[in-house]
Amino acid sequence: MTARRRRRTPDTPAAPRAFRPTAVLFDRDGTLVHDVPYNGDPALVRPVPGAAEAVRLVREAGLPTGVVTNQSGIGRGLLSHEDVRRVNTRIDELIGPLDVWVYCPHLPEAGCPCRKPLPGLVVDAAVRLGLRPEDCAVIGDIRADVLAARAAGAEGILVPNAATLPEETEAEPGRAPDILTAVRRLMARPAARAVPAGGGPA
Repeated sequence: MTARRRRRTPDTPAAPRAFRPTAVLFDRDGTLVHDVPYNGDPALVRPVPGAAEAVRLVREAGLPTGVVTNQSGIGRGLLSHEDVRRVNTRIDELIGPLDVWVYCPHLPEAGCPCRKPLPGLVVDAAVRLGLRPEDCAVIGDIRADVLAARAAGAEGILVPNAATLPEETEAEPGRAPDILTAVRRLMARPAARAVPAGGGPA
């Protein structure tokens, strides 16, 4: 009689993967830039230390980059889509360019499929890059980022900061102390052959 294989859920931390991802997706506020709640002013954008170098390392490795971010300020009437795009453009200028930007504009109670910790943003970003979500890594500062990654089949890495809840940090044994360390660990892995989003070999 064979043992039943345990089913892993998004709440179950996964072992580090053996190979380098084919793309790295970042959370925005608190991960790439300091969090300014509902920020629509590009002048207030301040990159997190190490963010520009982290993005540069990924790009130098030949991998695409992207951002997946909840922006409920739009749904709350505090921001416009244009406000978010202007802030994103400023981040591109300071630490990018990043290849794809995907954001959720909905309220938490809207029940949309894209708001993290649901997988919609991660899946959308991967599809836009022509990749499979399971071949991507997502770096974020709260557990919702990691859970969204896992729900999409991607690898999630928590980089906690002062705003991260202690219980979230304790729940993620594979966390990294900062964004640059997280990326260096990913880039130190051997490269794996990418598989297109549509399936197997052509």
